[in-house]
Amino acid sequence: MGKLGRKDFISIRDFSKEELYTILELCKKQKPLARNFSLEPTHPGRVLACIFHKPSLRTRISFEIAIRQLGGSSLYITDKEIGIGHREAPKDVGEVLSRYVDAIMIRTFDHRMVEELAANARVPVINGLTDLLHPCQIMGDIMTIVEHLGTIEGKKVVFVGDGNNVAHSLLYGCSKMGAHIVVATPEGYEPREEVVARAAEEGRKNGCTVTVTNDPQKAVKGADVVYTDVWTSMGQEKEKEERLKLFQPYQINPQLVKGAKEDYIFMHCLPAHRGEEVVNEVADSINSVIFDQAENRMHTQKALMALTM
Repeated sequence: MGKLGRKDFISIRDFSKEELYTILELCKKQKPLARNFSLEPTHPGRVLACIFHKPSLRTRISFEIAIRQLGGSSLYITDKEIGIGHREAPKDVGEVLSRYVDAIMIRTFDHRMVEELAANARVPVINGLTDLLHPCQIMGDIMTIVEHLGTIEGKKVVFVGDGNNVAHSLLYGCSKMGAHIVVATPEGYEPREEVVARAAEEGRKNGCTVTVTNDPQKAVKGADVVYTDVWTSMGQEKEKEERLKLFQPYQINPQLVKGAKEDYIFMHCLPAHRGEEVVNEVADSINSVIFDQAENRMHTQKALMALTM
């Protein structure tokens, strides 16, 4: 088993294409073994601390099962136990947890908190989600695209919806892997300019394009992948009514996806607000791979932990 060049997994942008493929290759080996209950427990006794400021079905269950399949165990920790950032500094939390556990996964709001925790921990820190990025999701997505389309290089991946943390990490992931990425959002909801600029720079190195548009019909034309996420994320509930009106033209429905390739795949990081960003006719269609995505979160995270711990 190989290793990665760095211990933490904070952003896909921090990794080379070769390192990302290292994760995917191990994932490909581990996945069938895990499904057949024959995966070797390569990390017995290892303990993963899971810090949650945001609740999650997929993040919690996928990480807990992944570490168990490697032979280790996990601890579920909420803000009540730590009070990170207000009762205790991230620096001190990182130092203390490094004495107890072998890796830390954190799912929180402020991206800077994850960076500070990683800077002061002596064990790997994995970004389970922040308001800025969602790298573990995109690793599972890349795995899913490769499984269904054979490769991600040269494919046209279209994200329709809010220019959020998923869009940011998708921009980084696609530009690293050589996929053409288009993000279609309402005006004023585009992804951060600095993220787009960094992705575009990476894309030029890898022979792919990065596009941001306000036209969803134009965006999905010829798409290999059509991807969406909820219009209103945790912490944005006060904006819901306004967002429902603004984002309506960006709903993934049969009319919109007519512009995509006939064999396109539909992706959603879940949970889905059915009837809002996507309708059942698409979410439950033969083109939909949303549950493959959910499963691959577990397998790519397992490979990631095996390579970093």
